[in-house]
Amino acid sequence: MNDIPQNQIRAIYDEHTIRVYQAYSDEIADAALAHGTFASPPFKMDRMTWIKPSFLWMMYRAGWGYKDAGQHRILAIDISREGFEWALEHSCPSHPAPSISKEDWAKLKAASPVRIQWDPERDLHLQPLPYRAIQIGLSGEAVSLYARKWIQRISDITPLAHRLHDLIVEGHYVEARRLLPEELAYNGLISN
Repeated sequence: MNDIPQNQIRAIYDEHTIRVYQAYSDEIADAALAHGTFASPPFKMDRMTWIKPSFLWMMYRAGWGYKDAGQHRILAIDISREGFEWALEHSCPSHPAPSISKEDWAKLKAASPVRIQWDPERDLHLQPLPYRAIQIGLSGEAVSLYARKWIQRISDITPLAHRLHDLIVEGHYVEARRLLPEELAYNGLISN
């Protein structure tokens, strides 16, 4: 575990797409699955939406789909790598670095439709690990591109989340680990 960089994108990806996760209410999830993208309404195009390549971070955030009605459904969204890399290239950190002035931070934030945040990755028990997983906040132009161009496929993985939760509660860790999505270090662009 010591050879894993502090900040590293780990995801399911292939030559064309990368998988991210989001959790939503039944209304938003059903509409997204029916349309193959996020439909407005009920999805709000004018709000920041956070995508997460880490399956276990998503499970932590949504409590395996049991946290609340607004995060009841876990969706796996395969987006184009081109779109994902556009988001990274047009991002700024969600919090200013100590070396940047408030004025420069405000200008950078205003010019960037994407926020990057690094939070502790999670283990099977959703406990923090010593390295971090990326979250990517999309706003403005980035939300529109995400919904209209980048999304290639949406799958409801709530049953998988619930099955994994049950296995962990029952102490069947080996079987649970076998069902976890295999995430690899992403070799795309990242500078934050």
